[in-house]
Amino acid sequence: MSELLLKNVTLADNSQVDIHIKGDRIFAIGSDLSTTGEVLDCSGLMALPGFVDLHTHVREPGKENAETVLTGSRSAVRGGFTAVSAMPNTNPVADTAGVVEQVLRLGKSAGLCDVFPIGAVSAGLNGEHLAEIGAMADSAAKVRIFSDDGKCVSDPLLMRRALEYVKIFDGVIAQHAQEPRLTINAQMNEGVVASELGLTGWPSIAEESIIARDILLAETVKSRLHICHVSTKGSVELIRWAKSRGISVTAEVTPHHLILTDELVRGYDPIYKVNPPLRTNDDVVALRAGLADGTIDIVATDHAPHPAEDKDCEWASAAFGMVGLETAFGVVVTTMIRTGLMDWKRLVEVMSINPARIGGYGDQGQPLEVGAMAHITVVDPKKEWTVDKQALISRSSNTPFHGSTLTGDVIHTIYRGALVLKDQRVMGGENVSNG
Repeated sequence: MSELLLKNVTLADNSQVDIHIKGDRIFAIGSDLSTTGEVLDCSGLMALPGFVDLHTHVREPGKENAETVLTGSRSAVRGGFTAVSAMPNTNPVADTAGVVEQVLRLGKSAGLCDVFPIGAVSAGLNGEHLAEIGAMADSAAKVRIFSDDGKCVSDPLLMRRALEYVKIFDGVIAQHAQEPRLTINAQMNEGVVASELGLTGWPSIAEESIIARDILLAETVKSRLHICHVSTKGSVELIRWAKSRGISVTAEVTPHHLILTDELVRGYDPIYKVNPPLRTNDDVVALRAGLADGTIDIVATDHAPHPAEDKDCEWASAAFGMVGLETAFGVVVTTMIRTGLMDWKRLVEVMSINPARIGGYGDQGQPLEVGAMAHITVVDPKKEWTVDKQALISRSSNTPFHGSTLTGDVIHTIYRGALVLKDQRVMGGENVSNG
């Protein structure tokens, strides 16, 4: 049985301990522990429960030139994630038991982190009739989250039926809130910058109207609703209202929406083209406050890799999306910890505990205690580093943070007791390079 000892590591409550891992479990936590196995000196470092991402695009099957389950897994562990959730907008769409089981097998084959498939709500993401939700839930993948992410479930009847269906097995519908009629040809946030640039605006109400509708549907059906990538001040207010009424709604914010604004679009650089769009500084402030006070439950990366040609073009032709797994922790520390808006215990909640709870991910997101599965992320909370897109592990390099300095970096990642990232080097899949 393999053994690993983390010496002199600091926990989220600021206590300093040794953590002894045997096999895939935490065997002991205390002082002056010893082992016959490998020892890592973690002085000055923190141990946190492995991060869990509820919103990841791994692109496989069908778009392997952008990312694969293997390259996405490698990128994930570099970012400290021991579990990711694979969105269904692949080719073919993950709308059947066969496709979600394929993604599950690819994740197990990579062996670096848990890869939980998310199933489509509608067949082919076409929004016309329900996908094989029951079959996916009963499959080996045991899917519990369903989403048409990339598209909105805009038909209210279909959305109600989906909420009713997943209630049977305590599933959740993760809605991409975007009223399609209000966002025809939309290119960026509707506002002053869009008007000055002559780009078609994407109004806040397109997001907020769907959230308001779905909150009421969830209340009526008494089912679970999760709102993907919240981006506006009004959305935060709606979710806060829903929670005050006891409605079963959860929400996520992406790292990029916590720090970037539509002012960056002035240079027409498609690296800043994302769905939902970058909003105003007022929205950023509201999102940070919502994450800090618990209105927004989690940080989710919306890691959306694209090949270079899909971003190295004129704005109107460019694809929406940004990679985010490897920079998420640094952005959250920079925007929320350094500013004093959150403490480390809250970071553990939004990046580990809450996403695992929402997804029903068993032994993920558990407190670091004896007997728990050893999913651990070891970080340097004070390290300042500059993002280099060429150094990313992902197959794609479409990061909006290239050249930016962030605080907080991941040093080791432990998955089921095994070091899958050691001294910032991924321990597996080394033959796969950034394309």
